[in-house]
Amino acid sequence: MRNLNKIFNPKSIAVIGATPRKNSVGQGLFKNILEYQTFRKEVEIYPVNPNRKKVLGKKSFPSILNIKEAVDLAIIAVPAVIVPKIIKECCQKKVEGIIVISAGFAETGKEGKILQDEILNRVRKAKIPMIGPNVLGIIRPSIELNTSFTPAIPQKGEIAIVSQSGALIDSIIDRNPLENYGFSTIISSGNEADLETSDFLEWLKLDSQTKVIALYIEEIKDGRKFLKIAKEVSKIKPIVAIKAGKLKTGAKAISSHTGALAGSYEIYKAVFRKAGILEVETIEELLNIAKALAWQPRCKNGIGIVTNGGGCGIVMADHCEDLGIKLKELKKETIKKIEKSGFMNPAWSKRNPVDILGDASPQRFKIAVEALLEQKDIYGLLIIETLQIMTKPVENGKIIIRAAKKYPQKPIICCFLGGKLTAPGIKLLEINRIPNFSELREGALAMKALINL
Repeated sequence: MRNLNKIFNPKSIAVIGATPRKNSVGQGLFKNILEYQTFRKEVEIYPVNPNRKKVLGKKSFPSILNIKEAVDLAIIAVPAVIVPKIIKECCQKKVEGIIVISAGFAETGKEGKILQDEILNRVRKAKIPMIGPNVLGIIRPSIELNTSFTPAIPQKGEIAIVSQSGALIDSIIDRNPLENYGFSTIISSGNEADLETSDFLEWLKLDSQTKVIALYIEEIKDGRKFLKIAKEVSKIKPIVAIKAGKLKTGAKAISSHTGALAGSYEIYKAVFRKAGILEVETIEELLNIAKALAWQPRCKNGIGIVTNGGGCGIVMADHCEDLGIKLKELKKETIKKIEKSGFMNPAWSKRNPVDILGDASPQRFKIAVEALLEQKDIYGLLIIETLQIMTKPVENGKIIIRAAKKYPQKPIICCFLGGKLTAPGIKLLEINRIPNFSELREGALAMKALINL
């Protein structure tokens, strides 16, 4: 296992290419890193720019070799043709880690590949771990470390993302303020000339902030290494992945994005399966399932459905059957408990899915939810709420939160379907780490991930 601690927890950073020039990568990158120093006063930040005496009030150095103190992490954001010279100086300086933001390497063709091989040979000889080239950078919200040029840092949480696409990370970060979940670490791996997804998995395995790992993969260079490491990590922390370039058109596009060769998708499917990785089809699914895994416990196969909309219950049952999720039959004592309450409409379904009908009050939700959770062989619950005049999303949310606390070993996934009037109930659920999905299939997929079929 390679030591990446000085990359992810640096005490001194040199930013090579730092500049005060507005709307530039060098300025955005340096401003973000200065925020890290605000959070951790003991950290030293060194701008490196031979054409500037100062950058944003900090003394600038013409070369990293002019910095007398030791440097943990060197971040490089200069034109590709200059990078080999900069890498040589970083190796002379004996930095502990390097991130190459610069693009213009293997993703551009033969000449770029030659440049990439040159810098790779240098860092390998010096035994210095390198992320990149062609990356956005890394972000660790828990310590306010942002070595990227993205304009914002997401809220902290328990999901780690490793992505070969930097633009995808930008989009996720921009959307994050609208969501209730956060991230432990975000890693843009780019061309993966040196450090690969496998190396990051090893580091995340030991990261106390990370509970779930999400991967965006274009290419795995060393399949055996990836399979071995991912298999070990997935036993401790769930891994969710999306594979780009499954078909011919996408596979061709990959070579001009990160310079990777896509390989057969069937091989990737087999590797994911053997490694215990949950594969998803969309970015939405990647984030939603990661959220469910971060917030809810795992369970055996056998769940209950509670709904105040019969049609939605049927659709959810179809999704569950399609995904291999078993719906448990209601025990006689469970049916009796619900009947004896005196609150249930005589026309309720008396079977799983439990349809408590459209006129359901919060009391009916309470009775049905608690009765199903009390049944020992029901290991998790899908709860659907559709909005009628008598529906009270906030009160229903409070009932579900209390039930979740009473049965912490049983996962609960909600599908509160609606808009403006339902939003307060959804917000309450998610603040209390009960995931809500606006699509029934998304809820079923999340439950499948928790069952780990």
